[in-house]
Amino acid sequence: MSTVLYNNNFVSREACTVDMEDRGYQFGDGVYEVIRIYSGKMFTSQEHITRLFESAEKIKLDLPFTKEELTKNLSTLVEKNKLHTGTIYLQVTRGASARQHQFPLEGNPVFTAYTKEVPRPENQMNEGVAAIIAEDVRWLRCDIKSLNLLGNLLAKQEAYSQGSFEAILHRDGTVTEGSSSNAFIIKNNQLITHPATNLILNGITRRELLRLCPGIGLDVKEEAFTLDDLLSADEVFIASTTAEITPIVQIDGKDVADRKPGEWTKKLQSVLKASIQEQCGELVSVES
Repeated sequence: MSTVLYNNNFVSREACTVDMEDRGYQFGDGVYEVIRIYSGKMFTSQEHITRLFESAEKIKLDLPFTKEELTKNLSTLVEKNKLHTGTIYLQVTRGASARQHQFPLEGNPVFTAYTKEVPRPENQMNEGVAAIIAEDVRWLRCDIKSLNLLGNLLAKQEAYSQGSFEAILHRDGTVTEGSSSNAFIIKNNQLITHPATNLILNGITRRELLRLCPGIGLDVKEEAFTLDDLLSADEVFIASTTAEITPIVQIDGKDVADRKPGEWTKKLQSVLKASIQEQCGELVSVES
């Protein structure tokens, strides 16, 4: 029986219940994070936790704990569930109140977190995946990691229905990001990705790989690029907490370059793996 973190208590999953009038359930009024676990340790946990606090502040939600308290509880959660390789999903809602659109007078946030075994996606990282292009119909505050993900889900489902892994989103021909990832292209030995504005989520893996680029001699340009740039790129890849760095080798049925992961993409995968090992220890190879 797995243990979950419910507010400040460790309880069985069966004991964790949600009120019918919880604002997260009725309005998507809350924020969340997903933290990767490697070798039983959290990777870039402080970056994720800081972003949780930033997202909460942007929606005027006061969190009922400090960063230090949350870090300690999440570490304990991993230990209690004996998780080696996987994720922690954590979310905070504004809590239960009589249904009305405006915020309740008294705040009563509800926090939940649970772990899940998730192997590293080694096959897709080695071989690459297919993607489709989809219109970005989401709201204009994509920088907030909120529970309102219906636009993302519709794009992801469309990709799935076409036998693809990801949907690369665009607004009037300008690429923003993937439905559940950040998007990158390599052109003339330069990495290009949309700047961290309100139109994308500034991914933690995105930040980590941008930090690592100078060490391998890869020039970075945080600049919006077009669908034409995407389709004529030398390399295309996506990055996220669970996908790590995954090459895109086909878009809308058309091959990217020679339909093989590019050299810069493979170099970035290598240095990201080294960064993970530096923080968490040796990685065990488990095919997913």
